[in-house]
Amino acid sequence: MSAKRVAVIGAGPGGYVAAIRAAQLGADVTVVERGAVGGTCLNVGCIPTKAMLHAAELYAQAREGAAFGVVAKGVSLDWGALMERKRAVVDQLVAGVRTLLSSNRVRLIEGEASFETPRDLSVRRADGTAERVEADATIVAAGSATVIPPVPGIDLDGVITSTEALSLEAPPKSIAVLGGGVIGLEFASLFSSLGASVAVVEMLPEILPTMDAEIAGILRGALARRGVSFHLGSRISEVARSGGDLVVRVETPSGPTTLRAEKLLVAAGRRPVSEGLGLERIGVATERGRIKVDSRMRTGVEGVYAVGDCASRIMLAHVASREGEVAAENIMGAPVVMDYKTVPSVVYTSPEAASAGLSEDEARRSGLSVRVGRFPMSANGRSLIANQGDGMVKYVVDEKYGEIVGVHMVGPSASELVAQSCLALRLECTVDELITTIHAHPTVSEALREAAAATRGAAVNLPA
Repeated sequence: MSAKRVAVIGAGPGGYVAAIRAAQLGADVTVVERGAVGGTCLNVGCIPTKAMLHAAELYAQAREGAAFGVVAKGVSLDWGALMERKRAVVDQLVAGVRTLLSSNRVRLIEGEASFETPRDLSVRRADGTAERVEADATIVAAGSATVIPPVPGIDLDGVITSTEALSLEAPPKSIAVLGGGVIGLEFASLFSSLGASVAVVEMLPEILPTMDAEIAGILRGALARRGVSFHLGSRISEVARSGGDLVVRVETPSGPTTLRAEKLLVAAGRRPVSEGLGLERIGVATERGRIKVDSRMRTGVEGVYAVGDCASRIMLAHVASREGEVAAENIMGAPVVMDYKTVPSVVYTSPEAASAGLSEDEARRSGLSVRVGRFPMSANGRSLIANQGDGMVKYVVDEKYGEIVGVHMVGPSASELVAQSCLALRLECTVDELITTIHAHPTVSEALREAAAATRGAAVNLPA
């Protein structure tokens, strides 16, 4: 019996993971990618952004070293070297993905794919030649694109997206950011750490609307102390140019104001990519551009699946990867469902923010009677050692059973600490089980145990 043939449209974190997993399970896999292998995340998203954020934080730490008794004179930023380091990291990881695909005998076609039938793809290669790919099942992992709002002047020179921000010839001395979500805040943190004047304009009354409101407020305060200004409940009405600067007109709750900046970064969100794939030809349903799927990542057309930003309700690389695994395993006969309950969300600002599970407001709206425990990073020894006392850990606990239903944090290593909390949520741990788990001292992770103890009024390192 011949191997099941699986086609994957897109080689981003959803597509290439799906392809490899299907190949591991015995499928004959072909991947079609119209852009760069690794997708947005690896090439112009998660990875290069974090490489630049890391460099910016090192630069900021070097300038602030006197607080530790380490005096570094004449600290300067070599933008060219920073960008070259970013490119080297991206190139190494892209090469790694290509190696993984090859080692799993996944065939890679660089070109554009569209459905002719549910089992037939028409592929136009990058060199202009055409090819037909037949498959028993196809996984669509077409990704997403930047949303550009209809603001007058938004097409002026100097208005950039995150993609252009990653390839600037020099860091801006001043920048306005349209959007107080994850992308906007990470770039605000990046350029602020490099010494730029940064202003964030957010339409909603608080940044990070999908995060716990208290945590969002703490992060906003920390960024403000680093020099980032915020205009909340505000919108950009017009962009114009005056001399060498952009003039950004902003409607705020207290009236109109004007920002002058060298650059304007548009970070107003992303939209699913589903056009140009022939989905309508085979009857795959979409809703506002998003491909409709069930918990097994199946569309309404037999043999056609979709994962990642083009289909998922949570546009995160790690979610796309897990959805890719779920799709591949279902194709190969395992009835696996996608579980979104323990998805971590991370903001790689300085300080970092992370969360998983229900926010306090979500828990209360769901009808739960909750206890909340808080522990400030200013009372954590390891955080103070690193001069990173800005922040807090917050647990949301179901009072009836003592089960942890949400964790939210701002502070050092939040991106790493949240994994422990995701495991606790997945295993339905009680707060008492976490309290009685011994954490090493001194570590930032002790703040997790102390926040858990605070839900019982038993945090020994908080004043009575």
